[in-house]
Amino acid sequence: MFGFKKKKVVSNAIVAPVNGELIALSELQDGVFSSGMMGQGYAVVPSDGNVVAPINGTVVSIFPTKHALTFKDDQGHEILLHLGIDTVELAGKPFVIKVQEGQSVTTGTQLAQMDLAMIQADDKNPSVILIWTNLKDEQLKLTASGTVAAGEAVAELK
Repeated sequence: MFGFKKKKVVSNAIVAPVNGELIALSELQDGVFSSGMMGQGYAVVPSDGNVVAPINGTVVSIFPTKHALTFKDDQGHEILLHLGIDTVELAGKPFVIKVQEGQSVTTGTQLAQMDLAMIQADDKNPSVILIWTNLKDEQLKLTASGTVAAGEAVAELK
């Protein structure tokens, strides 16, 4: 009515899991992730600790240390959502997980809350990393850059 336009997120979009700065994996200070040896993906340096689902799918596993979750989407893609670098050493303390294994989620469903101050106080990098671990013929292409909002479409598979 007033001409205001909201950004629409399509149901199969790959969205930012947190508010923050979108970066390529190659920019991470971690050889395992930055080399792409685990798969294709991207990272977001978070500006707050609210973590949402980046895809429609099912939560396959939640690591006991709460620093990582895995998903499977409807096309069979396996996705690792890693909360920070070397945060496994924090034994789950800065993370509150809001979902359960086997739960279906849609883009934007709240998954977790991260205590960024606690992560940074332990000199850990809080970057939220997404890795597609089983892509064969598809390529992940970033469709956004710079500052992004949680739930905003940022990538697509081609």
